[in-house]
Amino acid sequence: MLSFTGKSEVPAPAPYRIKTIVVDAGHGGHDGSTRGLIAREKDLALQVSLKLGKAIEESMPDVKVIYTRTEDVFIPLYERIGVANRAKADLFISIHCNSMPASTKNRSSVRGTETFVSGFNRLGQQDAALRENASLLLEKDYKDNYDGFDPNDPESIIIFSLMKNQFRDQSIKLASLMQNEYVATGRIDRGVKEQSLAVLAKAGMPAVLTEIGFVSCPQEEEYMVSDYGQTEIVSCLLKAIQTYKKQVEIQ
Repeated sequence: MLSFTGKSEVPAPAPYRIKTIVVDAGHGGHDGSTRGLIAREKDLALQVSLKLGKAIEESMPDVKVIYTRTEDVFIPLYERIGVANRAKADLFISIHCNSMPASTKNRSSVRGTETFVSGFNRLGQQDAALRENASLLLEKDYKDNYDGFDPNDPESIIIFSLMKNQFRDQSIKLASLMQNEYVATGRIDRGVKEQSLAVLAKAGMPAVLTEIGFVSCPQEEEYMVSDYGQTEIVSCLLKAIQTYKKQVEIQ
């Protein structure tokens, strides 16, 4: 089609819309030893993930939700992000609970929320990365599945961190919004952190891993087990997603 100027008209690009969100319940199956006094991380992560997915579907009917697991099964880390990549998802959100080592002084008093994006390890911020990446060692063929990724090799961590640069800003934006919502309800803010987490390393979209509380803290564990606590956590995450959606979609 020609315009009155005689030049070909170039169709305007379709406006960007968030259409698909992958919700990942951390751990599961034989990868699920982290627990508090009354609950296991893998169960709390699944409960919150399912409720978050339902809340997204109900409040944003134009968005498709995909779960990496809907029951207590082990899903390899490469397959979790593989689900998101194959679906060409717009967001990947992994739900976890934190826990302090048994040897930590005042272990039961440490509390708060923190949200991770894929990036370079920093001094004093390696505990979560080591804990999450340890799941790789449960997979006999992890090196093949990760194209040579070695959780003990700093060079591998750096390479996979570089792969995330394209989506770093968006990931940080979403993570910051999540932390803001947690804080608004009175939760302790442990911040947004960059870590070399294997579950995020190959994400072809903005991706975050959010730690919703410490199962090693009895008060937070009780909160995360309760219907009230889970409802409030889901509300925080949903509000953050809705705000992010409004900010990034081209009108």
